[in-house]
Amino acid sequence: MNTVRHRRSAIRLRAPGFAICYPIQLKNGPFDLDLVFAPDGIERFEEAWQRRVEVEGFPVCHPGDIIASKAATNRAKDRESLPRLRAFREYRARKQRDLTARRRAP
Repeated sequence: MNTVRHRRSAIRLRAPGFAICYPIQLKNGPFDLDLVFAPDGIERFEEAWQRRVEVEGFPVCHPGDIIASKAATNRAKDRESLPRLRAFREYRARKQRDLTARRRAP
């Protein structure tokens, strides 16, 4: 059984099919990782999953979904991160367009 620290207490995850409805924060690695099971601003998991992107082989929420979730929470720290996230989304879109154009060029 895996144990992870939640900001309030330690919880145990039981696989398969565990159900948790509050976020878990993992803080024992090279960076902090938040696991959010029902993020604000995302209506249906299935639709968000279709929009996912891969980063170094890992599925990650599409930047647009991250932005929607941050905007929906309306916390100060999330509002502060929105300009950077929007800039990153535009940078990523430009990079994808450039890559696509290079592939089409003879």
